[in-house]
Amino acid sequence: MSENTQELQYSIQGMDCADCALSLERSLAQIKGVEQVNVNYTTGLLDASGDFNPQDLIQRVEDLGYRVESPASPGDSIQPGATPGTSGSSSQLPGFLGYLYSTPQTRLALWGVVLLLVSIPFSLVPNSPQASWVKTILQVLAAIIAGFPIANRGMRALIYARQITIDLLMSIATLGALLIGETGEAATVVMLFAIGEALEGYTSERARRSLRSLLSLKPDVAHVMRPCLDCEEHMGQGGYSGGPCPFCAKHEVTLPVDKLDVGELVVVRPGERIPVDGHVYSGSALVNQAPVTGESVPVQKSPGDKVYAGTLNGDAVLEVTVSQLATNSTISRIVRLVERAQAQRAPIERFIDRFAAWYTPAVVGLAALVAILPPLLFGVPFLDSNGTHGSLYRALTLLIIACPCALVISTPVTLVSALTSLAQRGVLVKGGAFLDVMARTRLFAFDKTGTLTLGQPSVIQARSVDCVPNAQRCEACDEMLALAATVERRSEHPLAQAIMAEVTARQLTHVYPAAESIQSLAGQGVQGISNGNRILVGSHDLFHTRDDSLDQPLHADIQSAVDAGQTVMLVGKDNKLLGFVSVSDILRPTSAEALRQLKAIAPDIHTVMLTGDNPSVASRVAASVGSMDEIRAGLLPEDKLEAVRDLQAQHGLVVMVGDGVNDAPALAAADVGIAMGGAGSAQAMETADVVLMQDDLTHLPETVLSSRKTRTIIAQNIAISLVLKAVFLLLTLLGWATLWMAVFADMGASLLVTLNGMRMLRKSS
Repeated sequence: MSENTQELQYSIQGMDCADCALSLERSLAQIKGVEQVNVNYTTGLLDASGDFNPQDLIQRVEDLGYRVESPASPGDSIQPGATPGTSGSSSQLPGFLGYLYSTPQTRLALWGVVLLLVSIPFSLVPNSPQASWVKTILQVLAAIIAGFPIANRGMRALIYARQITIDLLMSIATLGALLIGETGEAATVVMLFAIGEALEGYTSERARRSLRSLLSLKPDVAHVMRPCLDCEEHMGQGGYSGGPCPFCAKHEVTLPVDKLDVGELVVVRPGERIPVDGHVYSGSALVNQAPVTGESVPVQKSPGDKVYAGTLNGDAVLEVTVSQLATNSTISRIVRLVERAQAQRAPIERFIDRFAAWYTPAVVGLAALVAILPPLLFGVPFLDSNGTHGSLYRALTLLIIACPCALVISTPVTLVSALTSLAQRGVLVKGGAFLDVMARTRLFAFDKTGTLTLGQPSVIQARSVDCVPNAQRCEACDEMLALAATVERRSEHPLAQAIMAEVTARQLTHVYPAAESIQSLAGQGVQGISNGNRILVGSHDLFHTRDDSLDQPLHADIQSAVDAGQTVMLVGKDNKLLGFVSVSDILRPTSAEALRQLKAIAPDIHTVMLTGDNPSVASRVAASVGSMDEIRAGLLPEDKLEAVRDLQAQHGLVVMVGDGVNDAPALAAADVGIAMGGAGSAQAMETADVVLMQDDLTHLPETVLSSRKTRTIIAQNIAISLVLKAVFLLLTLLGWATLWMAVFADMGASLLVTLNGMRMLRKSS
């Protein structure tokens, strides 16, 4: 790759059908220095890489009749008030009417419709040469006015790209109809085509807006605390000569979010959306994180907690410290990654593009043969005769059928809709190919720690020797925990942090001061001096080496905790046992239900747990989950990688679900790697194939269901496209199809597959 290689992205305006995008892409690929180019009709984005002159690229796009909006910044939101696909047209008409009136070519189509409607009364006047002439003139004008933009694009593609496009074929068919006297049908054909393309563009723009609507949730301005600048009141005092005033306190100013710097303090009032990614500095409130994580229930946020741009502050004022620039917020990265995913072609898309490349020339060749051979060989009239369509008319109809628009758009519109819908629900899929693989996969492998479980030890039981059974709050147990906290307070060990979390929850943190002379005991425990007493927290074995009868009062309870796979720590004071604390990594509340729903999707789905933990602990977790078919325990990271490869050899496709960090090799080796908790992990967002933004498995079953529904709809769309083409090809050869019927079928098929694909945008998908 050349050191001058560049990657650019542009927003393209004026594409009304999938064939436009395909033709534009083929033309741009011919430019010197362009190594890779992708034009995505559904997203309206052009991606190009190579050592080329960007101006050559822009000029070719404009030569072909389209507009280059700008070097696009993926994730930029649509301007408020803009009419879809028009870059801010001033039209105030609602919905599709506004879209029709928004561009010159669709406005010309509307004028053509008006002229065609005006011609209808004249066609009803019997035996009037004058009325017939007026009707013919109006219909010819309608065809010319509405057909001019179509013919213009078709000729540009032929001249600049040397390609036969649907625009050129439609123009030839319209011109042919005019020449053989079918003026009404010519006008109807071009009108149906223009309005059908506009409707196709309008529906695709709706899919485009669905993704970018995520960014509209992010406020454009923020209330930020800043000092006075060039304060006139204190100018000259203490050598102050301008800039931030050292004498004035910070005050609130409203600024665009792109003017904020990392570390600044932002004020978010109740009911406002948080403008930036950051951490709560002060305040506590419920925050609706649904736009980012897909969580349906608001989450309590307190000082130190992470918050995301675009989420909704609930019931209290929050002060937030900015941690990311606006362009790198989580929601902006989601949109960028989804747009990048939408630009990638799935294998079925590449196959359809190759099919379309020979389908159109083949049908054009067939049209030429239909026009020439029947009159020469079978005496079929060249022009219409006795109410039957001649060979020329049939050939013109075949030219319209040569358009592969419905087939070309059948897959991308479905994939874009599915990717967008999943992103809105907190699931980031890096490309349509991964949806296809998930739909076909029958084996799902899960990491245990941090995936099925919370990944952090929690206190399961705290039991004192003097514990009062069935008491709502046992003072003896609280006393034991408070003493344990004196030696564990400054420790970073996960078990110590579990004890401190329990102590904090019981509000026992400051009952006793931190111990002194703290000493670690060779990995078996810790001891220290608190209020003159020696406090010992350690393993069962540590206490046994000192006095094997020390744990006698609680021996049965301790053994029960050990048998349950819990880590037991004994607490002593001056060689006297106070009690024990058992700690374990607990199952995520949503894991069992998520796996139950996953297994319910299909009877042949097989689930496997891959864990580095010991077999007994893994078995207990699997029993708690209740939907695990196989367990592979005691695995190192490299062993998990080999396990994935072994599962692929046995079962074929494998989806691996993990945290995206410790199990990265296994995720990379799997056919699809799914990482959880992407909202808080930039690494997971960049490395995994699929990212569950929420830190649990809640959205895994619906992601698999969406992938299967996507595959089904794609199959439906391809079938609709091919069957309609085959039917009208046969009807045309038999002389039963008309020009307007062919256009109606072609545009109808394109619209039908577009609307069918857009069903994936529904929330219920």
